Amino acid sequence: MRKIPSLLIASLALGLAACATRPPRNPIATFVKSPNVDERKAQLIVVHYTEQGSVDESIKTLSDANSPHRVSAHYLLGKDGHIYQLVPDSQRAWQAGAGRWGTMTELNSASIGIEIDNNGNEPFTEPQVQALLKLLGDLTTRLHIPKTSVIGHQDLAPTRKIDPGPLFPWKRLADAGYGQWPQGELADPPAGFDGWMAMRVVGYDIRDRAAALRAFRMHYRGRDDGEKLAPEFQPEDLQILYALTRQ
Repeated sequence: MRKIPSLLIASLALGLAACATRPPRNPIATFVKSPNVDERKAQLIVVHYTEQGSVDESIKTLSDANSPHRVSAHYLLGKDGHIYQLVPDSQRAWQAGAGRWGTMTELNSASIGIEIDNNGNEPFTEPQVQALLKLLGDLTTRLHIPKTSVIGHQDLAPTRKIDPGPLFPWKRLADAGYGQWPQGELADPPAGFDGWMAMRVVGYDIRDRAAALRAFRMHYRGRDDGEKLAPEFQPEDLQILYALTRQ
C-alpha cells in the first residue's frame, strides 16, 4: 500500500513531462494532427569572428538581453579551444542577419552560427581550429548538414560583413572535408566562361559585384582588397571559379 502514492506521483510526473515537451497548440483552434510535417532544420553552418577582446566579453555580448543590438550564436570557441553553446541547435540564433546564399534569404532560420574568439587581426589558434573541426564533425553528422555547406559571414552578407576574414584557414577545413574548395590543379576556363554566373552558382549574391568579389577573394585567396575593389576578375579568380563550378 505504501508504494501506491509513489507510483501515482511517478505517473503524474511522466504525464507532466510529456505535456512540457508537447509542441504548443493554439487554444482557439481544434487540433487535428497531420503526419505531413518535419522539424525545422539547419542547412548551413556560418562561421564568424567575434571582433572583441576576450571570450568573456563575447559571452556577455551574445547573451545580453538588454543590448540595443541583440545578437546571439549557437556556439562560441575560445582561444584555448573550449566550446561554449549559447543557443540550442533546434532554435534560431540571431547571428546571420540580412543576407543571401544561393536561394536562401532567411539565413537565421536556415543556419547554425559559430563565433570564434578573434579580434579580426590575428591568426586563429590551433586549439580553435581543432575544436572547430570537431564541432563541424558533430554538427554535420548529427544534424545531417552537408559537409560542403560551411560558409563565412562575409559570404552571405558581403555588403555588411568581412568575418571570418582573410586569415581564416578555409584550406584546413577543406582538407578535412568541410566547405567548398577547388580540387586539383587550377586551369584557365574555356572561352566564353561567365565568371559572374559562376559566382551565382557557387552561392554569392552578386547584386553588389565589388562586395561579392571582395568576399570571394577573402575566402578563396586569403586576401582583402578593401572596399574600393574594382569588380573585375583576375585570372586566378576565374581559375578558382571554373574549378568550383566543375565540381
